[in-house]
Amino acid sequence: MKVGITCYPTYGGSGVVGTELGMELADRGHEVHFIGSALPFRLRRLDHSVIFHEVEVMNYPLFEYPPYDLALATKMGEVARSSNLDLLHVHYAIPHSVSAFLARSMMAPKKLPFITTLHGTDITLVGINSSYWGITRFAIEQSDGITAISKDLQKNTLREFEIQKTIEVIYNFVNCQKYCRRQNEEYRHEFAPKGEKILVHLSNFRPVKRVTDVVEIFARVHPQVPSKLLLIGDGPDCAAAETLAHKRGIREHTFFLGKQENVEETLGIADILLLPSEMESFGLAALEAMACETPPIASRVGGLPELITHGVDGFLADVGDIQTMAEYALRLLQDPALCSKVGHAARQTAMNRFSSSLIIPQYEDLYRRVVEQAR
Repeated sequence: MKVGITCYPTYGGSGVVGTELGMELADRGHEVHFIGSALPFRLRRLDHSVIFHEVEVMNYPLFEYPPYDLALATKMGEVARSSNLDLLHVHYAIPHSVSAFLARSMMAPKKLPFITTLHGTDITLVGINSSYWGITRFAIEQSDGITAISKDLQKNTLREFEIQKTIEVIYNFVNCQKYCRRQNEEYRHEFAPKGEKILVHLSNFRPVKRVTDVVEIFARVHPQVPSKLLLIGDGPDCAAAETLAHKRGIREHTFFLGKQENVEETLGIADILLLPSEMESFGLAALEAMACETPPIASRVGGLPELITHGVDGFLADVGDIQTMAEYALRLLQDPALCSKVGHAARQTAMNRFSSSLIIPQYEDLYRRVVEQAR
């Protein structure tokens, strides 16, 4: 099958899922065309089965804001015609679903069905804004197939937008061969030369991720257990996190690693993942850590309870409950047997419920149904 995929190229869950999906599809014999403003962050291969098409936006003084959505729609149509695409799969409703709708309309009478995957903030932050509610609802309803990455997001979308069409839940996934525990003592020694424990956080450092909570949790853990904190990613709250680390006297034990392509290498040497987010429609960082046998400590919010079973393969606490999260971290770090047990259970959850070998066929089945219905 020939599939056009559009996702944000930036460091975030929707872009990662869209990119990883495309590469997994290519490995399974499909031809994948990425269409967007820039090469997706985690796209590591370009060959005969993975092609990137850049959307160029004209800057013209009359336009206060360059009309990217229109340029994207045009490029979608061009690629669909030249490469004979079977369908488009867009990640994040705004503006990608609108552009896909326009591309489908321009292709008529030739059929070009499109699928929209909802990832969270496109619904919970952007879509419910009064400026975008109407167009978000329209774009979702016009989609030939709709998926959400959790039951929580599915429920919220149906409620907030009064959607009449079926929204299927297809969970995020992880490649469990790539994401696994690593006995890389040399790499671990770079951060913990005296055998300290390693806590890790992975995000885009936006306010919703509550990165300063991560620092506060570590500030409570470090005095009781020799440890280091690794922060992967970058974003608006990076400076605030560093300032707080200085204030709490733990800056020398905190590593700001910036954006990384191969996050599995760092997740695979960590002892605990901290994810105290205000909202997570799924929690891809937690899943990737779980595949690496790294127990997650996360907020009891959004889709995270669908991923993490409290006390079995990770721990959950209320948003902002820094003290409880720190206590869970100490419980794990001070009891290696418990940490190993929870980490092993986390790996089993990743393999048995969220492995790419289980989830990708669900997308393939949806593709076949959508293409068949469009004929």
